[in-house]
Amino acid sequence: MTIEDISRTAPLLRGPVVAAQEWRQLAFVHWRVPASTVAPLLPAGVVPDLFDGSSWVGLIAFRLGDARIGPLPPTPIGGSFTEVNVRLYGVDAQGRRGVVFRSLDASSLPAVLAARALFTLPYQWARTAQRPTDDGWEYASRRISASPRSLGPGFELAVSVDPTHTVDDELSRFLTARWGLFQSRLGRTQWLPNEHEPWVLHPATVTGLRDDLCAAAGLPGIVERPPDSVLFSPGVDARFGRGSFLRR
Repeated sequence: MTIEDISRTAPLLRGPVVAAQEWRQLAFVHWRVPASTVAPLLPAGVVPDLFDGSSWVGLIAFRLGDARIGPLPPTPIGGSFTEVNVRLYGVDAQGRRGVVFRSLDASSLPAVLAARALFTLPYQWARTAQRPTDDGWEYASRRISASPRSLGPGFELAVSVDPTHTVDDELSRFLTARWGLFQSRLGRTQWLPNEHEPWVLHPATVTGLRDDLCAAAGLPGIVERPPDSVLFSPGVDARFGRGSFLRR
């Protein structure tokens, strides 16, 4: 299998744009993990994508806005909201590198229901928020539990950002220049391509973290040690193309 090269520039989408979103004020927090930890959590036909011999777990927080479906104008239903996702990195038999989402927490119930119905993504309804600080950003999430007497998994993150420097190296591109995602749909694995302008990435430092989301996503113990990469981006405008199923 020949794995595609990592490029800061997205390949052009083929066919119509099926969805578009704004992604703003993104914190990328990543940990190295053995490939054996990730492999059982990937959909059929996808194996761990490795950098420097390791697979990686990402905990990503950001504001999502201006969501639209196809050629329609932005929908006011979902609005703008903070999203927190746990993600892995995989590659298929065609050598395509993509993201695999283990969970996506968002505060807009209409957006959660639409994403689960239209794209079979594992969105969870949560109370989410973010705010700027003197030197960075703070993010928070608490998943809404089915039982009013119990609390769902929670998340709190604070990052300090260095806006005077940028990062563009092999690892940062491996973790962020991802031009598609893999997901399980109708008993098969689907590839959904996306494109956006190249990331502008700044170095960042975690100044506070409390997280239950990684453990809830089948990755216990990850956040008990310091992250191996922390980045921040002001954001991009993302577009998604029509999905296709992996060959059996």
